[in-house]
Amino acid sequence: MTQTAQAPLRPDQTGFFGHPRGLATLFFTEMWERFSYYGMRGILILFMVDAIQTGGLGMTDGKAAAIYGLYTAGVYLMALPGGWFADKLVGARNAVFYGGFLIAAGQFSLAFASTTPAGFYSGLALIVLGTGLLKPNVSAIVGDLYPEGGSRRDAGFSIFYMGINLGAFVGPLVCGALGEQIAWKYAFMAAGTGMVLGLIQYRVGAGLADLGGAPRLESAERKRTNQTLFLAVVAIVAVAAILSFLQSRGITSFNLQQAAGATGAFIVGLAMVYFAYQLVFGGLDTVEKKRMVVIFFLFIGAALFWSGFEQAGSSMNLFADRLTDRVLFGWEVPASWLQSVNPIFIIIFAPVFGWLWVALGSRNPSIPMKFGMGLILLGIGFLVMAWAAVYASPENGVSPMWLVVTYFLHTSGELCLSPVGLSSITKLAPKRLVGQSMGIWFMGAALGNLIAGLAAGQMETLPLTQLFGTVAAIVIGSGILFVLFKGPIHKLTAGVD
Repeated sequence: MTQTAQAPLRPDQTGFFGHPRGLATLFFTEMWERFSYYGMRGILILFMVDAIQTGGLGMTDGKAAAIYGLYTAGVYLMALPGGWFADKLVGARNAVFYGGFLIAAGQFSLAFASTTPAGFYSGLALIVLGTGLLKPNVSAIVGDLYPEGGSRRDAGFSIFYMGINLGAFVGPLVCGALGEQIAWKYAFMAAGTGMVLGLIQYRVGAGLADLGGAPRLESAERKRTNQTLFLAVVAIVAVAAILSFLQSRGITSFNLQQAAGATGAFIVGLAMVYFAYQLVFGGLDTVEKKRMVVIFFLFIGAALFWSGFEQAGSSMNLFADRLTDRVLFGWEVPASWLQSVNPIFIIIFAPVFGWLWVALGSRNPSIPMKFGMGLILLGIGFLVMAWAAVYASPENGVSPMWLVVTYFLHTSGELCLSPVGLSSITKLAPKRLVGQSMGIWFMGAALGNLIAGLAAGQMETLPLTQLFGTVAAIVIGSGILFVLFKGPIHKLTAGVD
C-alpha cells in the first residue's frame, strides 16, 4: 500500500493572492522551467540547421526536424515514467528538484559541448528525463495544496498556468536574442541559468510543508518497485547495445527520420492494443466502454491537432528565419521571438474563452464540437501559411503578420481543444483508469510532436504551399468529421460534458 505524507493547509500558508504561499513557490518554479524549455526550444532547430562555420551543427532540414520531433515527443512520453518514479520511489517534491537538476545539466551540456555528438545528444536526453520528472509532479503538488478541491483549486491552477505562459513568453525573447545575435552557447547558458534560478527559489520557497513527500511502501511493494525499475533500465540498455552492435557490424542501418517514423508506429500500435484490451478484457460495463470509445476519438483528435500546432517550433520557425522580413528600424528581429506570440495570446485570451464557455450556459458546445472547432481553426491557420508561401522567397520575405495571424488562429484552436480535452479525460475515464487515460492523452501529444517533426522535414522536398496546404486539408477534414458526428459521439459520453 502506498501512503504519501500530506500536511493540511494552515491559515499562515495563505499569502499569494489569497492562495497558499506554496502556490508562489510552484508558480515561479514552473515559470523558470518553462523559460528554460521554451527558450531552448525556440532556437533548437535554428541551431541545428545553422552552418558549422557560424557555430551551428550544419544539419539538413530533414535530420534536424526528426531530432526535434523525437525530442519534443520524448518530453511527453517521459511524463508517464516520471509520475511513476515519484509515486513509487522519491515522492513528487524530490522528483521536481531532481528533474530541474537534470534539465540544468542538459542545458549546460548543450552550452559547452553541443558541437560534439555526445554532448549534443546527452544534453537533449538529460532535458527529456528532467522534464519528465518535473512537469507532471509539480502540477501534482499544486493539486495537493487544495485538499478541499472545488473552485478554489481551479483558480489556483489558473494562476499556476499564468506562470507557465509567462515563462514561455520571456524564454524565446532572451534565448533568441542571445543565440541568434551573439552565439548559440549563450542561449543554452541562459536556459540553464533560468532553471538554476528556479531550483534555488524552489528550495528556499515557503508553504510546501510535507506535500509531495516520499511514499512509504510496504516491503513487498518496494521490492516489486525496485525490480520493475531494474528491469526497465536493463531493457533500455540492452536495446541500445543491440542496435549499436548491429549498426557497427553493418547488419542494419537506420537514420533519424526512420527512427522517428518507427517511434510513431510504436506509439500508434501501443495505443491500439491498450484500447482493444480495455474494451475486450478490461471488465468495463456498457457505459464505461462507450466512454472509452470517446477517449479513443479524443486521442486521435489530439494527435492530429498537435501534429500541426507543434510545427511552430520547426517548419514555421524555419519559415520565420528564411522567408520573413523581420527588419524593424534597421535591426533584424530574431526569428525565435515569434515563438513568444502564442503564450502572450494565451495570457490574453484564456480568460476570455473561459468566460465564453460559462456564458453560453446550455448552449455551450459539446466535447466533439469543440474538438472540431479546434482542428478547423488550426487548419485555417495553415491555409494562411500556404497563402503566405505564395509570396515568400529568400530575396523578398513576407511580413511577420502572416505568422502572427496564424498563431492567433492556432491559439484559438488550442483554447477550444486542449483544456477541454484534459478536463474531458478526467470525467470520461473510469475512476480506476484516470491515470492511464491521462497517459494516453500524453501519448497523443507525443505522437503529434513526432508527426510535426517529420512533416517539417519535408520542407526540403515539397513546395511550402503544398506542405502547408496538405496539413490544412487533413486537419480541417478531421475537424469537419468531428462536427458532423458530434451527435453520435456526444451520445457515447453518456451525459458527461
